[in-house]
Amino acid sequence: MDTYFISHGDPMAGIDESFAVRELLKSWRKQTLRHVPKSILVVSGHWETSDPTVNVVSGPNPTIHDIVRCPERHRLFQIQYPAPGAPKLAKKVKELLIKSGFNSVNEDKTRGLDHGAWIPLMLMYPEANIPVCQLSVQPQLDATHHFNMGRALCPLREDGVLIIGSGAATHNLDIVGPVDGSILPWASEFDAWLKDCLLNGRYEDIIDYEEKAPHAKIAHPWPDHLYPIHVALGAAGEETKAELIHHSWQDASLSYASYRFITKK
Repeated sequence: MDTYFISHGDPMAGIDESFAVRELLKSWRKQTLRHVPKSILVVSGHWETSDPTVNVVSGPNPTIHDIVRCPERHRLFQIQYPAPGAPKLAKKVKELLIKSGFNSVNEDKTRGLDHGAWIPLMLMYPEANIPVCQLSVQPQLDATHHFNMGRALCPLREDGVLIIGSGAATHNLDIVGPVDGSILPWASEFDAWLKDCLLNGRYEDIIDYEEKAPHAKIAHPWPDHLYPIHVALGAAGEETKAELIHHSWQDASLSYASYRFITKK
C-alpha cells in the first residue's frame, strides 16, 4: 500500500464544485487507488497534541465541525461522516510507536474526525464504510520526530492500511493575493522547492526544510500542516519514490499540491 499526502485546503472544497482538488478526490477509486483499503489512518494538521495520540472509537466516528461559521459554510455543518472507528488499528499504531521508542503515546476515546480527515474522505469514500483512525501531530517538536513516527508505522501498509497525511503544501492564511490568477512569489518558490526535493528524492532536505527551503517561515508560520507530509514520507519506508498526483492553487498562495509515495515492493 502506497502512502499519500493530500493538501485538503479550504473546507469549502467539500461542497463547492469550483475547487480543482475535488477532481483528485472524487476520482480517487478510479484513478488513484483502485484497491479498497481495509482501514484508513489519517494524520491531520488539525489535531495538535503534546504527545502522539490516537482516537480509539468503537462505534461511528463523530464528525467534528472545526470550521469557522459563516453563511456560505452553513451546509458544511449539516454534513455528517460517520465512518466506523478503527480501535484495533489505533491500538496497533500505539504499539508500533512505543516499540519504536516513543515513550508516551496517548489514547482519546471520544474524539472523532476533524475536517482535515472528513472533508477529503467524504469525496474519496462517500459511503463512509471504511474504518478510520486519526493520529495527532506535535507542532512543538521537529520534522525528524514526525518522519520517525511515520517510519514506525511502515508495517501497517502490509495490513492493507491506507496512510494519509492531510495538510497543505503551503499554509499561511494571513497572506492571500490578488484574484487575477497570479501566484505570490514566496508561495510559488516554496512549492516549487518542495516538489523538486520530493521528485528527486532529496528527503533529508524535506526534513531540514526550515533551514533549506526558501521562505519556509512564510509558507508555514506554524508547522502543523506540513508535518503530515513527513509522517506519510516516513511511513512509505526505504527506497521511496514520490509522485505528484495533483496541483492547483487558491487565493494566490495556498497550494493544493498532493503526492503519492510509491513504496518498495
